[in-house]
Amino acid sequence: MGSFSIWHWLVVGILVLLLFGKGRFSDMMGDVAKGIKSFKKGMAEDDAASAPKHIEGQRAPDATPTPTAETEIR
Repeated sequence: MGSFSIWHWLVVGILVLLLFGKGRFSDMMGDVAKGIKSFKKGMAEDDAASAPKHIEGQRAPDATPTPTAETEIR
């Protein structure tokens, strides 16, 4: 009951070939590969877009006050 004969496996194999076929299976795998490549490219573009941009030029002076004689007395 638990094992299949050679005829069962032969029928299953023929059905698989009819449903998927050699060309259909390779086309599906090609589409999957294209989808993975597209996904990786999209993730790389998101990483590049979210990276902080550095602007070259002069830096604004710090807004922290310098201690004076009046503030040290208190």
